[in-house]
Amino acid sequence: MTNKVLEQKKRLRLKRKMRVRGSIFGISSKPRVSIFRSNRYLYAQAIDDCNGTTLASVDGRKMGLGNNKENAKEVAKAFAETLKKNQISEVVFDRNGYLYHGVVSAFADSLRENGITL
Repeated sequence: MTNKVLEQKKRLRLKRKMRVRGSIFGISSKPRVSIFRSNRYLYAQAIDDCNGTTLASVDGRKMGLGNNKENAKEVAKAFAETLKKNQISEVVFDRNGYLYHGVVSAFADSLRENGITL
């Protein structure tokens, strides 16, 4: 892709990100789960927006898992265990400007299957 197309894709994702972020807010009892997809890996973190702290995180790179649906389910399972260890059972999902499709959808569904309420 050309630089012009890549810049437009980034700009549109940032617009979606800011639009979604304006309507959700995480607190310590119900943190915001933000997901990030790189071309190779998947990352997620639970954020308390009141204090500006990260309560839990998971790194697909450290787990050796790539960025596809099957690996997203495994990353979500590990993340759900981390959340349960921190006594968090309810979260607000922040798709971070990505479409709720494919990997993002598989991650959210797997969180629900592992006992986390979105």
